[in-house]
Amino acid sequence: MKWVTRERPKVDRIACPWLIKRFVDPAAEFLYVAKDEVLSVAERQGATPYDIPNAELGHHGDECSFDAIVRKYNLAEKDPALARLALIVRGADAQQPDLTPESRGLIAIAQGFSEAYADDFEQLAAELPVYDALYAWCRSQVPAAAR
Repeated sequence: MKWVTRERPKVDRIACPWLIKRFVDPAAEFLYVAKDEVLSVAERQGATPYDIPNAELGHHGDECSFDAIVRKYNLAEKDPALARLALIVRGADAQQPDLTPESRGLIAIAQGFSEAYADDFEQLAAELPVYDALYAWCRSQVPAAAR
């Protein structure tokens, strides 16, 4: 399945592909396009748009696109570590940097990757291990009985 969002990713537009590839669609293909092209590319390519205004898998209230994906696919019910990771991502992406102690660090990391990479796909590939590590840490914080 194809997924499409705005170019020049920061927190949510990297965290969401990580979440989708890891827990929803391992064969997912991601497209980064100009913000005014997302819907037309989604229609033309049969792709699911995310992290754009008014999208099902976008920001709703204080929650970010990562939250919307976790909710749509009932991922936190299956894996409580994802609920903790969702809070960190929400804090970093949705102007709530004090939501978790880790959110401010994730903001710095995401901005640093964005500065270090001019190509969105190279950035995505380089940054995915950050979310593997953060997820592993979240799993270590969840009691073994809840895993």
